[in-house]
Amino acid sequence: AFLSSFILDSVCWEVVGVAKLWNEWCRTSSTTNVLPTDSFCLFYRLISDPTVLLCQCSCYVAEDQQFQWLEKVFGSMQKEGLQVTILSTCPVADYKTQESTLTLASPFLKALKTKEFQEQVCCPLLEQPNIVRDLPAAVLSYCQVWQIPAVLYQCYTDVIKLDTVTIEAFKPLLSSKVLKSLVKDASESTKILKKFLTSSESHNNIYI
Repeated sequence: AFLSSFILDSVCWEVVGVAKLWNEWCRTSSTTNVLPTDSFCLFYRLISDPTVLLCQCSCYVAEDQQFQWLEKVFGSMQKEGLQVTILSTCPVADYKTQESTLTLASPFLKALKTKEFQEQVCCPLLEQPNIVRDLPAAVLSYCQVWQIPAVLYQCYTDVIKLDTVTIEAFKPLLSSKVLKSLVKDASESTKILKKFLTSSESHNNIYI
């Protein structure tokens, strides 16, 4: 939702690839009557600068599929001069701290980067003994092994459903070197975000 509202909502991008997945969390075996974001990873390319690629992954990538996914995605890219930014969310209950998580002002951002990433991060670094999981961790580990500059921004939230507060927690990233040239008018994007959430809530309502 953050990418759709603040970066992708323009004619500057074109879809150049798609990856369909199937596992116990993505049981759909046919594309009939299924939205692409329900069971696909979509790849976008910036029309004005083809070196800028964006992957929007809305489906679950199982542990035994992650290496194959990484090989297919990064195998077609030139690793020299490559830089990766990863955005992810997880429950605040996963955040390990000596104080109670009930007193934490969530949502909040933490960053984890590879050794080669030399730019300034937009939020505090993730402290030990915290860890990251699933596809974001796999991507960051892959970049560390291949010496690719990469940074992961993890948003810790205390809500289950999508909401404006959680999505806007990523706003500090709009000033980063990578994203600031891609964002449009932030105030207009906020309006688009609210419309996006309103339509999403209407779609998910159950009437009895």
